Order: sequence, then structure tokens, then C-alpha cells
Amino acid sequence: MAVDHGRNLAHGVARELVVYMQRAGGQSQFSAALDWPAPSSAPLRELCADIVSDPAAAPPVAELARRAHMSVRHLSRLFTAELGVSPGKFVEQVRVETAKSLLDRGHGVMDTARLSGFGTDETLRRAFVRHFGVTPSYYRGRFPTDPVREPYRSTTSNSSSDAPVATGLR
Repeated sequence: MAVDHGRNLAHGVARELVVYMQRAGGQSQFSAALDWPAPSSAPLRELCADIVSDPAAAPPVAELARRAHMSVRHLSRLFTAELGVSPGKFVEQVRVETAKSLLDRGHGVMDTARLSGFGTDETLRRAFVRHFGVTPSYYRGRFPTDPVREPYRSTTSNSSSDAPVATGLR
């Protein structure tokens, strides 16, 4: 679609087509990755795609600039011109949205901090309050989900002890 009708139309259609499997009441329903305008420069598009695909692995701004073969100052100008935010703010926004998604799926706060790239629960808490006005714990309690659990794996194969036992049912 982008080739036929342009990047902006394709971006708008993609944003409208985001569908959530389970919608918790009161939560905004959008994709953070699609909330940003698509960068027109190839190096910036690649950096943004890398950051969105693995926000926990997003390097410092100096390393992002090195990867894009430009100075930190030029990279900052490009981010501001094309996305309206600095590279650091972009990374933080992606990490906060990732954290929110992890909390929605039932991850604990400490696990969420690690998986989203904040490192510590305190760093996550500060960023979360800055963006949403509430702590991750409050958010998680306000929109409860089932905790993330490991799938059941039987330690024995086809054993009669694995079969469900009916008790008191006729």
C-alpha cells in the first residue's frame, strides 16, 4: 500500500487496523509503534525499528548516532524534525509503552522493568509516573489481569496420575 498510495496513508490504515485480543476497560487502545510519524530518512527508520523491536536493547544516543553514521547532534536534529522528540525521549516512550503492555499481560513490576529496558523498578516507576501520572503498581492493580504463568508440563508421560480425578460428582 505504501508504494501505491504513500507512506502516510499506509501508516494511518495500519494504525486503524490494530486489534487487541483482550481489552481492559479504560485503557487506551493504540499501538505506540504506530503512534509516531514514519521517518522519511532510511537511517532513522532503521533505528526506530530496532528500538521498537527490542527496547531493552536500545543503546545510548551516542551509539545510535554511530550506527546511523552521523553525529549525536545531527541525529538529535533528525529525531526532533521527523518525530518531534529527542532520541532519548523516543526510547523512553517506547520503553514505557512496552512496560504498559507487559503489565497488561500480567508481568510483575520488577520483571517488567527488566524486560522493557528500565533495569530497575524505581527507574520504571519514575518514567511511568511521568507519562501516565500513576505508578506501575497502581496501574497493574487498576487493570488487573491474570499473572504470567509457565505452561503446565507433565513430568510423566501417560501416567494414570496425570488424569483428572472426579470427586463427589455423579
